[in-house]
Amino acid sequence: MKAELKKEVENTFAALYQTLSLFDQSEINIIPFDGSWTPGKVTRHIIKATSGFKKVCDGNTKKLEGTIDEKVPVLKNIFLNFNTKYDSPESIYPEDWEYDKNKLLSTLQKIESEILDIVENYDLSLTCLDFEIPGIGNLTIYELINFAIFHTKRHTHQLKVIEGK
Repeated sequence: MKAELKKEVENTFAALYQTLSLFDQSEINIIPFDGSWTPGKVTRHIIKATSGFKKVCDGNTKKLEGTIDEKVPVLKNIFLNFNTKYDSPESIYPEDWEYDKNKLLSTLQKIESEILDIVENYDLSLTCLDFEIPGIGNLTIYELINFAIFHTKRHTHQLKVIEGK
């Protein structure tokens, strides 16, 4: 299970890096069309949504009844349904900054490394009690990692749409 999850994290981030490579620094802060974020804002949103997982996993956790992956289908359905648009929660809304592509990539690489460390070294069946997704609730560490995967895939798709404008 850990090997498959690790591979999925690596593949998801590789796809994100590949997609970001399609933009040069001069394009990273340009709004491509009405109602869209810039590629920099999309990337910052991914960073904000996937930062701090180690703190969450090191916080209050508990082994609860239920399966390790009970909420994975719900998360997958929400985040990989590209026909539905959602408003970002305020806490992970990207700031109106001029973004530096290299700094964004560097931060993403640190996040990927942290997530891979969690996959490798944590009990994925523990439920994180200090973090919950509105309407879904607390997640196991396994579900949290899947949230990161699905959320990143969703916004990698968004970046591909922006690039293809």
